[in-house]
Amino acid sequence: MRVSNLLATKGRDVATISQERTVADAVQVLKERRIGALIVTGPNPPLAGIVSERDVVRALAERGASALDQKVADIMSSDVTTCDESTTAVELMGLMTEHRIRHVPVVHSGQLVGMISIGDVVKARFDELEHEKKDLLDYVSSW
Repeated sequence: MRVSNLLATKGRDVATISQERTVADAVQVLKERRIGALIVTGPNPPLAGIVSERDVVRALAERGASALDQKVADIMSSDVTTCDESTTAVELMGLMTEHRIRHVPVVHSGQLVGMISIGDVVKARFDELEHEKKDLLDYVSSW
């Protein structure tokens, strides 16, 4: 299974936020969209960084409530691991494990085309295993 298959199932909608917005704005978008990370946009496409719930928690632990008034650019991760649509799910799992990340933006020809979360990968793998189980049960019961 490839990232293109995952995007075909989950969709290509990507939640973004400007690096100039506040951390409080980012928290509000995360809450409203019920997601764990936002792509941070800036002057240079396709992305300036990524901000996750983990980044917000770290900022709050370090700076207290004043972190909410800071710009997203102050707390985002700017060294972002990305993939493309031809990346396999196994390769993607390896990237997520190696870099200890839960969200990977998908970039194609310099354009942001999607975002894959660890939940998307787990769901796809679970669905794949369920399909294999059904096929095996059908095969065994046909004897």
